[in-house]
Parts: sequence; structure tokens; C-alpha cells
Amino acid sequence: MDGLYNVAVVGATGAVGVEMLNILESRDFPIDNLKLLASSRSAGKKVKFKDKEYVVEKLTKDSFKNIDIALFSAGGARSKEFAKFAVEDGAVVIDNSSAFRMDKNVPLVVPEINPEDIFKHNGIIANPNCTTIIMLMAIKPLYDYSRIKRIIVSTYQAASGAGAQAMEELKQQAKDWANGREIKTEKFPYQLLFNVIPQVDIFLDNDYTKEEMKMVNETRKILHDEDIKVSATCVRLPVFRAHSEAVTVEFENDVEPKKAKELIDAFPGVKVVDNIQEGVYPMPLFVSGKDDCEVGRIRQDLNGSNWLSFWVVGDQIRKGAALNAVQIAEKLINK
Repeated sequence: MDGLYNVAVVGATGAVGVEMLNILESRDFPIDNLKLLASSRSAGKKVKFKDKEYVVEKLTKDSFKNIDIALFSAGGARSKEFAKFAVEDGAVVIDNSSAFRMDKNVPLVVPEINPEDIFKHNGIIANPNCTTIIMLMAIKPLYDYSRIKRIIVSTYQAASGAGAQAMEELKQQAKDWANGREIKTEKFPYQLLFNVIPQVDIFLDNDYTKEEMKMVNETRKILHDEDIKVSATCVRLPVFRAHSEAVTVEFENDVEPKKAKELIDAFPGVKVVDNIQEGVYPMPLFVSGKDDCEVGRIRQDLNGSNWLSFWVVGDQIRKGAALNAVQIAEKLINK
């Protein structure tokens, strides 16, 4: 692939689709023709991209003629139904849903971590779950220094992880509370405003949620390490954008906090924000809208000198989804 590319964005009017378009424009991705696709509900809407107005088209099996790269962000059901048509028409699909992540024939990629896997594709490349991406951006430079035996992680996930309508629901709940109106809940199992919900996605037979098991299985696949142990607790917070994670890691060898900071700061796409004397550490309020993940509160865990604990924050819509997908596309065309 070289030159200019015909690109389709599937789910172009959703939170991640909108962000994909912003990133494609800001990073000046070499686009010849752009096609915006969505459900019949959104078909006909007009979207501006690089000073040109595009009309959103209804997604059909015939939408991918002459398309080189198809960025999918319309949910797993749509991906399973339509990705094959894109591949049949010669496009490479970069899919943001969970539909293909654990398919052994589909690479699961974070470009800073396992870029070589991009080129093992058979037409489809999967974008990992947002929580996995954010955690592994901090984990990978440490893993390269000393193999990791165990990860214990608690996530603090923003409403953005449940989509644009979920973010709108949180905003509406705040307005309704401020005006003394009844607070309504549709997108979450309980009111999110002034609350913390220790459930993201459905519960499975082992009493972990689907979201928690994504972190277990995806981490192993991306790192190519089936022996690494991961235990996750995923929690939804009344925050608009950017997920936060408290991570504790057991290494095979001793790792000092000073060394960990050096390793993380030298790794692309992540930076250390850690000055507890000045009260400086990553927070969603300041990471929202940024490309880089930020890591702070890096400290020797009390379990021993081969344990570390830290706090990592990343924008779920950008690095956790849209940016990661566009970066995969960039690697693909720059091969």
C-alpha cells in the first residue's frame, strides 16, 4: 500500500467514529476518498471533514467497493455481519469491537507494543479493549525489563466507555439533580451520578464480568504470554472521559520505582506524571483529549522489592479506541 487511500469509517456518527474522523484529519492521514457509514437511523446526516461536507450513508454489504481501509466502530454485531463483505471487496478491516479479538486468526494490536502482529492479518485486525490498552501502555516497558508474573488491577471507568448516549445520560442526570427533577437511568444498571457501579458489562459463570475477562485474555494475547496471571475488578465512575486504573505488578526480578519511571517515560505514547510532594499525578480531568497515557503514584509495593504499584490514566475514546485504530492504519500503510 502506498500513496492515497480510500477509507471507510463504519459507525461514523458514534463517539468513537467522530473521534476517528478528528484524528484522521489532525494526523493528515493520506485519504483519497472517504466514505462515512452508519445505521439507517444516522444515514443522511452531514459531517464536515477537512472543510468538505460528507453525507453519512447506510451500511450495507455493498458499501466497501474500492475501499482500502475500513475502520469499524459500530459494535460487535455489526462487525460480525459486515466485516466479511469489506474483506471480500479487498479492504483491510480495523475493528474496534470485541467481535474478533480472541480469534486466533486475527491479530490483536497496540502499535507501540506488538506492531509486528499487524502484518499477520488475513483481512481483519482487532483493536483491544480500552482498559487493556491503557494498562498495557504502562506495563509493556516494565515487562521488557523484567518478565511479569502477576497483575492485579482495579479500573475506574468513565461513562465514555459506554458510548455517546451514556455520556449524555450522565450529563442529563447532573442537570436533573441540580433542578430537583427525577433522575432517570437507561444506559447503566443504576444511577451513575454520585455513585460507583462495580459492574462493567455482564457477569460470567466465574463471577467476573465480561470486561474483566477481556483484560485477562487480551493481555495474554497481546504480550504472547499465556502464563501471565491477571485479576481485574472493573468499576464505572461518574466521569465523562478517560479511564483510570490502579495496578499492582509482581515481577520475576526486583524493579525499583526510579528505574520504572525511566522505563515508562522512555516508552512512546506514555509519560510519567508523578510528583507527590507537589500533589501531581494523572487525573481524568487533565488526560481527557490527550493522546498519551499518563502514569503516576509509582511506588514499591509493600509485598516486596519485585512488586510495584502505580496509577495510569488514558483517554478511552482516543488511545483506548480511535487513536489506536488510526495508528494501526498508519503502520499498515507505512510498511
